[in-house]
Amino acid sequence: MTFLRWKKNESLQVVVKVAIAFFVLCLLLTLHRYYNFYATYDQGIFNQLFWNGTQGRLFESSLSSALSTNVVHQNELPSVSYYRLGQHFTPALMLWLPIYSLFPSPVTLTVLQVTLVTAAGLVLWVLARHYLEPRLSAAIVLSYYCANAVIGPTLGNFHDVCQIPLYVFSLLLAMEKRWWPMFGVLATLILAVREDGGVVLFGVGVYLILSRRYPRTGLAVCALSFGYMIVLTNLIMPLFSADISQRFMMERFGQYADGDEASTLEIIWGMVSNPGRLVTELFTPFFGKIRYLLGQWLPLALVPAFAPASWTIAGFPLLKLFLAKGESVLAINIRYAMTVVPGLFYGAILWWADRQKEEDKIKRGEQTILRFPSAVLPFPSSSKFRRFWGFCICLSLFFTFTSNPNRTFSLILPDAIDPWVQVPLLRQWQHVSQVRPLLAQIPADASVSATNNIVPILSSRREILRFPMFELRNDAGKAVKMEYVIADMWQLQQYQAAFRRERGQLQAIVPQIDRMSKSGEYGIVGFEDGAILMRKGAASNSAPAAAWMSFRRELEPILKQG
Repeated sequence: MTFLRWKKNESLQVVVKVAIAFFVLCLLLTLHRYYNFYATYDQGIFNQLFWNGTQGRLFESSLSSALSTNVVHQNELPSVSYYRLGQHFTPALMLWLPIYSLFPSPVTLTVLQVTLVTAAGLVLWVLARHYLEPRLSAAIVLSYYCANAVIGPTLGNFHDVCQIPLYVFSLLLAMEKRWWPMFGVLATLILAVREDGGVVLFGVGVYLILSRRYPRTGLAVCALSFGYMIVLTNLIMPLFSADISQRFMMERFGQYADGDEASTLEIIWGMVSNPGRLVTELFTPFFGKIRYLLGQWLPLALVPAFAPASWTIAGFPLLKLFLAKGESVLAINIRYAMTVVPGLFYGAILWWADRQKEEDKIKRGEQTILRFPSAVLPFPSSSKFRRFWGFCICLSLFFTFTSNPNRTFSLILPDAIDPWVQVPLLRQWQHVSQVRPLLAQIPADASVSATNNIVPILSSRREILRFPMFELRNDAGKAVKMEYVIADMWQLQQYQAAFRRERGQLQAIVPQIDRMSKSGEYGIVGFEDGAILMRKGAASNSAPAAAWMSFRRELEPILKQG
């Protein structure tokens, strides 16, 4: 690796070139993922939220309603007028509504996400330059763009957390420059990203207190962020729905509760009153959490492990993840990982700034007490350290690629080895070209139920559900069934041999199609390459119905599996 050997006046050029490369590559990969039917449900949820926003129905979503506690636990029908704010309080999304109004498409959200993450890296450059010389600042930005926790979530569905790196880096820059009005605006934006955005902001407040730089401001930030989260989750969000206490708290932190529902205050009390369980959750699975930390630290040459500020700021979002349950909290390729990134990078900047000061004193012949032995962590300017850092960055990129985040690289990599699952790129696009004519038969304003990978494509409408659900309550409060049903089972068929989730979806979808077609309520009006189109009240066409039955026989062995 030759980084850190650039001339000082070349460092900014390197940063700009790397940022452009990151933007172009991520955009191409995410657009390919969307157009190739690999985007999934969350992309559809956010697109429907924005689309409804352009119609004056802010934060309403039938797709979110299908995930609500009323539907999941009480077997009620989804509703088109359901407010997602009861699940996640995300007013900051509306900042981007004017842009979406100009280009109303799921693609707009994909472009927005890549743009926000790329812009955060440029702010990081300015923040690093406040302390460090240009070459070292450029290397930190390179580390950011090569971090698994940055690339992985960027290559997935659109998510609200993509705003966090930009806002937090900007907040820290405003703090360094003492732009306090801007600091206040950005603190508000961080809180507005999600109901748990206050966890990230709380870490910044604790840093301001413990570092003794701005203790009063830190106390105010801690009080604001903690108070906001408590008031929001206990008083405001329950006004929209009971999801926060009956579903989301229980799914992530139910191990600290005694009943079937719990507020955030009750979860906090459950943690405090049972320290043994708290410690157990914090350290198990031990090697899984060590592996997660190493993945976060790797692009920065493991420096955050030794940086106090990294632990202070990133420690609180890390604590939130480590105390939660579920496989996704330790998945570095999904959105939660991004909440940890700003604190790690800012702490690394401060660490290197201290090391540079120590190195400068040694060069001047001044005596100094090293905070950390150089034999364990060399100075940034040493060739030994440069080689190690370069190796870490390459390793981070390697692990990112081979982990195939959100199946973005399925066009190249196999999704499973034993049994072997790999769908060639040409075959993927052949499937898309055959399914597109079926999608074109669905009117833009028609209600529709679609399988997971088709939901994002059709989500710019008022009434849409994920199949096998096909009934909801419309704006009049009346229970209605979707006019169209489109189920693309080809992708599920390819992956079911190695993945239980896809096999389970097939086993739920096919019997539902059987029931709907046999009842005569829905007719089969199209079938192409494993994708079936049905229309309510229509008579089945003989050719697509026969093609469906032939495909159905191919699936029979799969349907009988446990």
